[in-house]
Amino acid sequence: MSPNDICTDITNKINTGILIIDNQYNIVFWNRYLEIHANKKTDDVVGHNLFQVFPELPQKWLKRKVESVFQLKSQSFCSWEQRHHLFELPHTRPISTNSHFMAQNCTFLPLERKDGSDNVCILIEDVTDVCHYQTMLNKTLEELAQANRIDGLTQIFNRKHWEECLEKEFSRARRYQHGLALIMFDLDHFKLLNDTYGHLGGDLVLIETARVISSLLRLGDLFGRYGGEEFAIILPNTDIVGALDVAERIRVAISKNVINFQESEIKVTASVGVAVISEDDNRYEDLISNTDLALYDAKASGRNIVCVAKQLVET
Repeated sequence: MSPNDICTDITNKINTGILIIDNQYNIVFWNRYLEIHANKKTDDVVGHNLFQVFPELPQKWLKRKVESVFQLKSQSFCSWEQRHHLFELPHTRPISTNSHFMAQNCTFLPLERKDGSDNVCILIEDVTDVCHYQTMLNKTLEELAQANRIDGLTQIFNRKHWEECLEKEFSRARRYQHGLALIMFDLDHFKLLNDTYGHLGGDLVLIETARVISSLLRLGDLFGRYGGEEFAIILPNTDIVGALDVAERIRVAISKNVINFQESEIKVTASVGVAVISEDDNRYEDLISNTDLALYDAKASGRNIVCVAKQLVET
């Protein structure tokens, strides 16, 4: 076999699309792989403009890519993570993907012909399997990360992630001298509720409470389940007046909410403690402690009320 025959045999058997274009974007070579996957015969495409054969191509983007290869005479690359595909070639994998077309890695190689003219060779690799499994892996990792942040019952932040958020917000408030408020509330007589309606009833109350309160909060507020029937809310850029307004709306919303469970209507109330960051707070735990003491005062004062941290009252 001659060298040309060997090259032709290889390019027609290789499991990669190979096409070559000149500096006018006319196709000068088209291998067997592309005949099969693009369903276009070599005689029907060679000599024709690339953008006429593939009108779906991102012409402006692709021209910039190819021009850089012509000018710099160095290869370039486009992965499926940058663009899922350049050429609309149907994939033949028996797997479900978000696209009917094969995911592609495309390599652009500069070629110089014997007559001195420049061409660019485009290699098209089918990476549909890689794309599919990487996408599934990313989804699984995101779900695991979500599970690590979210309380499984109420679907709000769990305590660990909520405290991580508070630590960041505390540092930010300190650095930029912004306001920061904290609300903690506890559902009153929750043990009695559990004894009366069972844990299913208690769980429903927690779920509904989280849902109702979430609807009252701003996008930047951070709501978490602190433990059992206790909840906590971080209010960035909020002073004591704003925090007390939110706290009272929370208390009223909880007391007015009627939860239907089996054949019963469950009503609950909440005791609420409020504090804001002060100059004496050196750690975010200090803010938690002040808010927790205010919550204790609310319980000791008859429950179903809002109490503010003592140092704020004293000042």
